[in-house]
Amino acid sequence: MLIKKPSRWSLSENDATPEGVYQQRRDILKKLGITLVGMPLASQANAGLFDAFTSKDKKVVDNRTALATSPSAYSNKQLSLTPESKVLQYNNFYEFGTDKSDPAERAQNFKTNPWNIEIGGMVRHPLTLGYEDIFKKFTLEERIYRLRCVEAWSMNVPWIGFSLADLIKLASPTSNAKYVAFETLYDPKQMPGQASRRLGGGIDYPYVEGLRLDEAMHPLTLMSVGLYGKTLAPQNGAPLRLVVPWKYGFKSIKSIVKITLTDKMPPTTWNILAPNEYGFYANVNPTVDHPRWSQGSERFIGEGSLFSSRRQPTQMFNGYERDVASLYKGMDLKRNF
Repeated sequence: MLIKKPSRWSLSENDATPEGVYQQRRDILKKLGITLVGMPLASQANAGLFDAFTSKDKKVVDNRTALATSPSAYSNKQLSLTPESKVLQYNNFYEFGTDKSDPAERAQNFKTNPWNIEIGGMVRHPLTLGYEDIFKKFTLEERIYRLRCVEAWSMNVPWIGFSLADLIKLASPTSNAKYVAFETLYDPKQMPGQASRRLGGGIDYPYVEGLRLDEAMHPLTLMSVGLYGKTLAPQNGAPLRLVVPWKYGFKSIKSIVKITLTDKMPPTTWNILAPNEYGFYANVNPTVDHPRWSQGSERFIGEGSLFSSRRQPTQMFNGYERDVASLYKGMDLKRNF
């Protein structure tokens, strides 16, 4: 699927993540005598150190299904992307453990069928959709987005999905709706991190997130059902996840089962856990550091070792400033971090 003229959201060749990198992070840290099990993200500073230890790929069980997509203004097939194997193996999904390799190892038998998602709250037409309903109601497209983690690493990923706005419109929000709340599946039997505070990083589950309604309705905000031409893997948030490319990755909640329109700012998991470190907005902003590390630069996870990883300056709104800055006109972005 090629587009003759790349859109303003397309990444240049110089921005694309090179191939190969990371894994065996756990083994390297053990050799150094560093123990991370049970430590929440907020205490894993400086993340640039912990996430920098990289190694060869491991084989990951892949039972995903190929997806057909329509052309999108967000796609440019001429780009070099983060290799699929990297995105399948290097994940933050504390429901399956706090190590980057835990989700791929512990989520292989995660059941996503049947799956329903509820849309309710301040809407005129509350509804429940089954997973198969999504493919009947929405046209899927591939969008190549930057992904910026609050831990100061980044990737470039070809997501497959549809605009969240299209889903919200089906429910017809009332005039009182100002925010959109999201909730992840709660199933401790399948998600060992939910059953154990040691494995799950001390989080009170289920994981919850939220956006302002205008953020949720922005055309860049994506409901993703796949990546790299296939359905999502469990470790990547199967079967349905949010992708908000101008915000830190923890805002892009995974394995969603409920969406609620509300007139009040909803609670969000990391803001509850450490409000002085993780704000509601979580916009990528190089001038607002995490209390324990700089956000001024980021490390592209790429081919090779710690010493061959490429760093580059962090862009305001993760490179989407032209498209989303108007959402925050007049706001103090340091206070509303």
